[in-house]
Amino acid sequence: MIKWEETTELSIKDVVCQLQGNEYVINWHWAEEVPCVYVHCSAYGEPFDVSQISDTELKLYTREEYKAHKGLRGKSEGIGRYTYRIFPCRLEQGKPVMLIPPGEAHIVHVRTGKAKILYSFKRGRSWFSAYQSLQIRIFSEIPVSKDVLCYVKKEGSAPTNKDDGTQYAFIRDIQPGENLLPEIEVRKKDVIRLFFTDGKKYGELYELIPE
Repeated sequence: MIKWEETTELSIKDVVCQLQGNEYVINWHWAEEVPCVYVHCSAYGEPFDVSQISDTELKLYTREEYKAHKGLRGKSEGIGRYTYRIFPCRLEQGKPVMLIPPGEAHIVHVRTGKAKILYSFKRGRSWFSAYQSLQIRIFSEIPVSKDVLCYVKKEGSAPTNKDDGTQYAFIRDIQPGENLLPEIEVRKKDVIRLFFTDGKKYGELYELIPE
């Protein structure tokens, strides 16, 4: 069983991640007195409690391995977002003791790809009315929560952002594959666009593409 204790020292900091081809490389600053680290990887946003970590969830990584590989390397496969925590160690009778530093200087978030969300519109014919039906088609590579997207309606021209027009929320989650939303009624001069509800947050995870 791995022994751990809290520390006030920031002996691991400046943790960064870079994509290099089909790999991602994590680098950090080591304090000279740190011979090795324990690395923990979890899904982004997953609750973390150090007292609940099992030994199998931690990877021991030495300074020599770090130098040989020029960092900690992983395969950038699929679509996902992960959190890496780098815990410094000290040796006690030749065995590593995991140290729990304060704050988040030992943490980095890794993104391995963006899921594509494609969307298009189908308008119904209406010869003698100022209104017509409109159906939104969405094709997604992965499940997407209804809170991620919104659609915006603007008369006469295309909305440029989620606040440029009348904003509407989605009423159900988006499933992988093709999604046909219930038809809505719009004016013939209305222009509809889809946007992220939080561009900074969701723009890192998804790519929104009009067809």
